[in-house]
Amino acid sequence: MGRPKNFEPDVVIAQAMETFWTKGYADTSPADLAEATGVGKGSLYHCFGSKRELFGKVLDLYNKVGAEVTEQVLSEPGTAKERIRALLVLLVDMDLDGPVRRGCLAQNAVAEIGGHDEAAKRAVLRMEQRMVELFAARLEQGQRDGDVDRALNARAQGLYLETTLAGLRTMAMTFDRKALYQIIDTALAGL
Repeated sequence: MGRPKNFEPDVVIAQAMETFWTKGYADTSPADLAEATGVGKGSLYHCFGSKRELFGKVLDLYNKVGAEVTEQVLSEPGTAKERIRALLVLLVDMDLDGPVRRGCLAQNAVAEIGGHDEAAKRAVLRMEQRMVELFAARLEQGQRDGDVDRALNARAQGLYLETTLAGLRTMAMTFDRKALYQIIDTALAGL
């Protein structure tokens, strides 16, 4: 009989997420994951199967946390424009104020392995589609509340905002706060 597992898988996934996010998928070794999680390589593979399977769980967690933060920020009081700006600023600030400028884990993953990893591409697409839905829902609420023009195509604008967000997260790895805030304000000028 094997030894009982003495770690929480959800905690390990969160710790692995930080490592993959900082180092990238290819540059994260099994030894890096063992060090970051405090769990031996054998136990990691016994629990999660492989580095790639663990990365899939990391992408699922990233999607879940990102959607929760987005829903929370967009649901707070204010106009659609104010709440969307607050979300974009929050994410840019998180990128800029972290110990390392690492951008968006999802965008990094699709750039790094999406060309040859269909599962990673599908996971990122699910995240992007969820963000489009959340932006569109907030814009539709703004239309009902009277602070967004009823003629606006909320779905198309949601796609545009998700594209803006993906670009912002990538540009946050090199551009300064002032430039990124200008992009945010320009993207929201039509609301």
